[in-house]
Amino acid sequence: MSSQRPALPGRILERLGSLWTSVPPAGVNQPPHWALGQGFIGSLLIVVGSFGVGWLADASQFNRTALFIMLRTETWGVTACIIALVIGAMLLTRSWLRLGQRLRHWGPGTIRPTVAAVLLWGLPLMAAVPIYSRDVYAYVGQGRLMAAGLNPYDTGISSLNNWLELGTDPSWASTRTPYGPYFLWFERWIVQLTGGQPDLSVLLFRVLALGGVALCAYYGYRLAELHGVDGARAVWLTVANPLFLISCIASAHNEALMIGFAVAGVYYAARGNWLAGIALTTVSIGVKPITAVVLPFIGLLWAGPRASWARKFLCWAGTGLICLGLFVVSSFVYGLGFGWVNAIVDPTPGFIAYTPSGFTSNIVAAVLGAMGLDGGHAAEVYRGVLKWAGIALAVWLIFRGDDRQVVRRLGLAFMAIVVLGPIIQPWYVLWFVPFLAVTGIRDDWQVKLWYLTVVFFVVFGAQDQLHVFGFVNIPLPPDALAGLVALAFVAYLVLLDPKTRRIVFERPRERGSSRSGSY
Repeated sequence: MSSQRPALPGRILERLGSLWTSVPPAGVNQPPHWALGQGFIGSLLIVVGSFGVGWLADASQFNRTALFIMLRTETWGVTACIIALVIGAMLLTRSWLRLGQRLRHWGPGTIRPTVAAVLLWGLPLMAAVPIYSRDVYAYVGQGRLMAAGLNPYDTGISSLNNWLELGTDPSWASTRTPYGPYFLWFERWIVQLTGGQPDLSVLLFRVLALGGVALCAYYGYRLAELHGVDGARAVWLTVANPLFLISCIASAHNEALMIGFAVAGVYYAARGNWLAGIALTTVSIGVKPITAVVLPFIGLLWAGPRASWARKFLCWAGTGLICLGLFVVSSFVYGLGFGWVNAIVDPTPGFIAYTPSGFTSNIVAAVLGAMGLDGGHAAEVYRGVLKWAGIALAVWLIFRGDDRQVVRRLGLAFMAIVVLGPIIQPWYVLWFVPFLAVTGIRDDWQVKLWYLTVVFFVVFGAQDQLHVFGFVNIPLPPDALAGLVALAFVAYLVLLDPKTRRIVFERPRERGSSRSGSY
């Protein structure tokens, strides 16, 4: 007896059901559209939330706009914006994790959705009020110093009138700039173009950040392929992640520019074009001097594998002299000299409690204090020992290791300096991850540790940097409300979400085609 074919409505429902419940064959990726769309919505929520609790300069024209006044002074507006900002950041995080799951078989065809994620998730953040940090307003203040013919390495922002109205944090009042001379040039040019108007200045600093994002993505992809690692996965890990996009675009930090030039320099040096590698690395140092860590490894790439110690020392000397020569020539521009060296030899004092150094030193202080000893002094010494241990480990990685894994050694050396330092701002972890990703982050505890790091800093930033007027009466303190919403979302991702909870509780699969790296 022949079976009767279902009616047309039944066939449609059957087809829709099969699409919903079907599992793609082994080795076939799922369509990335859901993850891309959710991330786009998350970015839009971040933008809307920033209108109410982002950092606006007192001189901003938006402070005189009815919509912004309502969102920043009404209880319902501030509360809604806090929730929107946190949910947007966490939804962007979930979308990043889901994109990695949907493209789990990395290879040909995965770079296009990865780049689409960077664009769809990053471009809306261009319209956000600065969040997670307001350092961008310090850039404006330093640009005003430059335009006035003053040296930011000698003079604080407070030496000019109306500096506080332009949004700069008071802690920058008399602080010497930690940035390199080339970034100070950019600051001067932007202020001269905008007349110091804060909103337009922030937009132009974001344009600079976008250029850095493009450099990170393009050269990160190329450098990964050079190491036999899938470039799309490296871009997903480093550029498409929410911490990078928020820190570099929404916060308008100069990290993207610094990292982009550093990765480009390492790529050209690894290809054998050592002169371009040194020049681009010098530009990176001229943005933020911390990337001076990269220079010795550029010298190793110049020397090549199995080079003698004599050749290595000659290449190190040549690298240093070329870099120094470029800085000597550029030191005459605007008369800045070598004040940027202070950013290396005189780092920011203090410590942060959540860092490994800060957390363990607080335990040391508490234990010794309970014993009647000077726990504060012992903790300070302890933090100093850890900091120098990180530097010593970096030096050891310069001199020891496989010459075929120079870029890997660079990432580990950078990581040692950051992780063992007393201060780790959320964007500091972005300094070394690109060099680890392009040489391979395995799909086991390594990538899970990166997930944890990104989630931690996204949650921390969402409740740490909220600009709420003191007279606004909301049910909970702003940081407490943001923290509760973020932790509830994290609990959902880890315990309830049937997709993302697998990241935590399932063992990693064998993925021969992913080329995620074997280091």
